[in-house]
Amino acid sequence: MRIGYDAKRLFHNNTGLGNYSRDLVRIIAENKPEWELQLFNPKPGNVKNYKLLNNMTELLPKGLFWRSLSGLWRRKRLSKLTNKYGIDIFHGLSGEIPSGIANENCKSIVTIHDLIFLEHPELYKTVDRKIYTLKAKKACQDADVVVSISEHTKCDIIKYFNVPEDKIKVIYQGCHPAVKNPVDDKDKQELKERLNLPDKFILNVGTVERRKNQEVIIKALKDVSSDYKLIIVGRKTSYYTDVLKPLIDESGLNGRIVFLQGLTMNDLAALYQMADVFVYPSLYEGFGIPIIESLFSKTPVITSEGGVFPEAGGNGAEYIKSSDYKALSDKLNKIISDKEYREEMINKGYKYADRFRDNYIAEQWVKLYKDMIDE
Repeated sequence: MRIGYDAKRLFHNNTGLGNYSRDLVRIIAENKPEWELQLFNPKPGNVKNYKLLNNMTELLPKGLFWRSLSGLWRRKRLSKLTNKYGIDIFHGLSGEIPSGIANENCKSIVTIHDLIFLEHPELYKTVDRKIYTLKAKKACQDADVVVSISEHTKCDIIKYFNVPEDKIKVIYQGCHPAVKNPVDDKDKQELKERLNLPDKFILNVGTVERRKNQEVIIKALKDVSSDYKLIIVGRKTSYYTDVLKPLIDESGLNGRIVFLQGLTMNDLAALYQMADVFVYPSLYEGFGIPIIESLFSKTPVITSEGGVFPEAGGNGAEYIKSSDYKALSDKLNKIISDKEYREEMINKGYKYADRFRDNYIAEQWVKLYKDMIDE
């Protein structure tokens, strides 16, 4: 089988959509080495250290015209290239597929991660929201199969785009293999010294933006033992300057909060495993990969109730209303002080994470691809 992937995010995005693309393509490549995976990339990538396996091929625009208009190449030209390269299935990994793909010989899939721009329009510029909506809606109409990364997102796809339920398949996403293996104490100590990390800390991972709602953790921190600091890992936006920095100054917590960014995946894996608690009070997610990364790391998780979060955390996490910092501080104190309760959370969480292992995800994708060809 020959599968074509829209690999823009794989080669150019270091976070969410990029991680999803890299993990999925790697999982398929490792589990079906006899399949050929064609990675359509509009221009030379900037993601470092991504190793192409033997059955992967990167395909870039040819000729000055298409290299100069790489965006147009991705939107318009790719559908014709599926015939040239004998693609059996084309997979849009990030909510869109090329125009005209429905008229070509190959089957097509689009993965829809979330519809945050429709659920929380206040977080987006009007023009961006309209563009995202047009692309996602058209992709859902044209693709033979729509894959949602959660039941919650599936419901949103039906609600906003009126896609027939039987056209949508839910396949959860996995996470980077680095977080699934214990990190050596020596490597943890090296990271601690290099980044000057505290002995005890609460961890949050995600872009520092309003949707991630880090302010509620800062408010809760005031009522948690001063032995514990808060480490937030993610790129800063205006939310940091406008909301978090004034809140930190007002609370007198400057000495207890550390912001980090630009870590390698190995660094992040060590950080997850060193943390005492992971907190993720996001307002909305398509899934919430940092939650399952924490479960694999055997770190207790507190996240938001409702939405997709119970799908990601299952019975191995604790839940709060995203604005309830008092409930968050109470749960933090319980996890920190009650060793038996903490161990129970860790064991339940690690067991729940089994459903996000590579082999289970691979089985679902391989079956879907094969079923599409058989049809």
